[in-house]
Amino acid sequence: MNHPSSPSLSALPAASAQAQQHSLAADDPATRSYQQARRNGLPGAWSCGLHLGPHQVLWAAGADTPMPSVRLSLPLGGERTARQFFRHAVPTPLELENAIAAVEDEVHVGHQQLQGLLPGGQVWAPWSADAALHDLATLAGVPPGAQRVLTLETMERLFNRLAAVAEGRPAAHEGLPEDPVFAGTLLVLRELMHHLPFATLTLVNRP
Repeated sequence: MNHPSSPSLSALPAASAQAQQHSLAADDPATRSYQQARRNGLPGAWSCGLHLGPHQVLWAAGADTPMPSVRLSLPLGGERTARQFFRHAVPTPLELENAIAAVEDEVHVGHQQLQGLLPGGQVWAPWSADAALHDLATLAGVPPGAQRVLTLETMERLFNRLAAVAEGRPAAHEGLPEDPVFAGTLLVLRELMHHLPFATLTLVNRP
């Protein structure tokens, strides 16, 4: 497996970087989602926030601290993936295959960076307020609400619908947009869920 680039992973000591951390909270959607997850989590448990942007994935995590102690940045995103790999409104099976291989390599590097952080018995369960991920959840049939849970199984069914469209089924029959950025976002989320890994994603409104 090739690893074309390494993500940026930083541990932020609270004493020396407090001002920087609070500045990040105002701009970083992953940090904001981390804080929402922490407020709703169990004391002492790890919480994490996810932002899947057009060009970058941000991950913020910590164990019951006001600000995340770990931040991860991956060079992945819906627009970025679409621009690099898709030449059609609906990607071809080969385009999907090539994109999966490249995105999987990047996610694997992120997985290696996060290994060993969680104590036994805990799993990653990120929160996100991304509009694009809300859109995916809606297409997957997740009901609206203050907290929407997109499971790995539900996401995989949505991806299988995209794969069927790539094989020639009309997009309208699956209720999917003919949009390469949608396909890129779904593909990146799929690889994150499978290989980071996490089995649920809680979607909330931006605070």
